[in-house]
This record gives sequence, structure tokens and C-alpha cells, in this order.
Amino acid sequence: MDEPIETVETGVIKANLTSSDVISWEETSLSMQKKSVEYSLERRKSLKARYIYGFVFLLTNLMAWLIRDYGHQALSEMHYLKACGNEGQDCSHIMGVLRVSLGCFIFFLLMLLTTFKTSKLHGAGNTWHSRWWSLKFVLLVISVAVPFFFPLSFIQFYGEISRIGAGIFLLLQLISVIEFITWWNNYWMSEEELKQCGSLGLFTSTIFYIASICGIVLMYMLYAPRLLCSLNIFFISWTAILLIVMMVISLHSKVNRGLLSSGIMASYIVFLCWSAIRSEPVIEKCSPQKEAAGNGHWTTVLGFLIAICSIVMATFSTGIDSQSFQFRKDKVQEEDDVPYDYGFFHFVFSMGAMYFAMLFISWNLDHSTKKWSIDVGWASTWVKIINEWIAASIYLWKLISPVVRQAKVMDQEGQIHYTASP
Repeated sequence: MDEPIETVETGVIKANLTSSDVISWEETSLSMQKKSVEYSLERRKSLKARYIYGFVFLLTNLMAWLIRDYGHQALSEMHYLKACGNEGQDCSHIMGVLRVSLGCFIFFLLMLLTTFKTSKLHGAGNTWHSRWWSLKFVLLVISVAVPFFFPLSFIQFYGEISRIGAGIFLLLQLISVIEFITWWNNYWMSEEELKQCGSLGLFTSTIFYIASICGIVLMYMLYAPRLLCSLNIFFISWTAILLIVMMVISLHSKVNRGLLSSGIMASYIVFLCWSAIRSEPVIEKCSPQKEAAGNGHWTTVLGFLIAICSIVMATFSTGIDSQSFQFRKDKVQEEDDVPYDYGFFHFVFSMGAMYFAMLFISWNLDHSTKKWSIDVGWASTWVKIINEWIAASIYLWKLISPVVRQAKVMDQEGQIHYTASP
């Protein structure tokens, strides 16, 4: 008689446990769904915040341009400020650009310090990054206004530091572009996608190579029409050599990366070479460009506006690409993780503030630039040429580094086997 009783009691206990488990599971499921919705809303706010910061960066660019080209008339009444010097000269032109740039740098530096190491959507750092726009607008106004009270010596010192910051920005941009090219090549040329995208990848790489060759030929025709243009001939010829070297190494049996990534990279360095030569001062014997009649020719204005948009887009795309700079690529993304690295995002924008300052003053603190001009002068030309050479060097190292590491590992294994043998 004891056994049936024990069986009944056990069955009752199992039934009670099952019922409570069901209730607990339903509560847990509802709680998880509620959290999932909250995380989704926070993620949307975070993604929208990127565009607001990009718009803020665009506004500071436009402000720097207005102060450079038209600030002397508007700020002439600021002569009573000791920092602005006589008739406000030190708050317009080049010094005005640096003051606005410093204000933009201060704003994004403060955002960097207050959102550094923010990793979760439910944290205070995420709330500050994605909300409180009225307070951040006041912070932006104060950040931009304060540098106009700084002495001239400090602004000149900031201008020297900005060259370093702009160089860091260019390096980050290069790494981001090369990582994107590598991802594109791996995506289309992987073993799984090769059957579907192989022909498309071959067609795309052919288009890029044709565009690169046509670009080199056109640069020879337009910017090196005679032997007197020796510097331009050197720039273009060296670019062509880099193009051939990248293609040969990509097709080498030990590297075997195909033509897609090298084709895209070839077009990129040809573009950098063209951009560098276009930044040269107008010289009749080596450049087809002529001084536009007046400073407001529509082609000059259009090119200037496109250049500003390019600065903003380059800063924005580099800022959201924090994954290219992670040491661990296999980190699992959880549901409550922030969609991008806030600290890195604001760091890139702070370096971008220094970068746009250098473009507006053509990397030169001593000479004023003309209206509606940007990034023109020998300093700008050499910065872009060096940028091109560094880009090619980084890309070539990414091609050969796996082969070099593999050779070192094989050599170490060979030495170990050799010493271990009797």
C-alpha cells in the first residue's frame, strides 16, 4: 500500500513543478521580450545619433569656411577682444579657422571622455550619447565660443598639433578603406561565393583596372604634357609602378588574392595621385587649370561644396568603422551591446576637426588661402602623395604578412625538429 501512495505523491509534486515552471517561463519570456523591445528602441536612437553628430560636424565646417572667407567683415567689431588683436584680424582668416576647429575638437573630446568604454545600451553613457540634445547644443556653443578668447600663441600651438592629429586621421581613414577592400574581396572571392560571384568579381576587377590605366594615361596627357613637368612625371610613373607591383604580388602563388582587391586599391591610389596633382598651385606649363574669373565661379563653388561633403562623409564612415581597429575580431555581439564604439566614434571626429582645419588652411599656418579654395598648395600636394605611398605600403604588407608569418612558423618548427633529433 505504501508504493502507490509514494507514486501519487511523486506525481503531484511533478505536476506542481511543471505548472510553476510554465508560469515562470512565461514571465521570463515576457520580460525578455520587453527588454528586447527596449534594446531595439535604444539601438535606433543610437544609430540616429550618428547622423546628428555628423550634421554638427558639417555645421562647424561651414562656420570655419565663413569665418575664413567672410569673417573679417563680420568680426571687425571684435577688436575690443584682446585675443582678436587689432580690428579682429586674429579671429578671422587662418586663425579663425583654427579657433572654430579647436572648438569642434573640444566638443568631441568632451563627448569622448564622457562616453569612453560605454558598452551597454542600458548604461548612462548610452543615454548621454543618444539624448540630451539641448544640453549638448549649449555645450557646443560654449566649446566654439571659448577659443575666441584664447591668446594667439595658444592658437598657433594648436595649429602645429593639428598637423599631427590630421595625420592620425588620414592613417585611420587609410586603414578603414583597406579593411573595406579586404572585406569586399573576401566576400566575393571566398570558396562559398566564388561560384556565384566569381564572374562578377572578375568583371569588377577588370573595370577597376581599366579605370586605373585610363586615369594614368589621362594624367600624363593633362599634367605632364612636356618633359619640364618632371615632378608630375615622377608622381604618375611611381603610381603606375605601384599598380603593377600590387597586381604581381596579388597574383603570386603564395599570396593568391586575385585581382579584385588589387584592382580596387589601384583605382584608389590613382585617385590619390590625381588629387595630389590637382592640389598643386596653378602652373601654366604643367596644369590645364586656369584661374577662374573671380572667386565665385560656379565650378569652383561646386567643387568646394563637394570637398566639404567629402570631408564629412570620410569622417563619418571612419568613425562608425570601429570593427576594423579591434584586436579581437571574434567577439560575440550581444543584444544589449552598443551598435558601435562611442569612444572611437568621437575620437575620429575630434581628429577630423584637426583634419578639416588643415584642409581649409592648406596645411600652412603662414599664408592665407583664396576664397572658395580648399586643400591647395605644395604642402597639400606632398601630404596627399605621402598618403598614397603609405596606403600602398599598408596594402602590400597586408598581402605579404601572412606569407612571412607562415615562413617564420615553418622555420621555427624546422629548428625544433632539428635540435630534437639525435
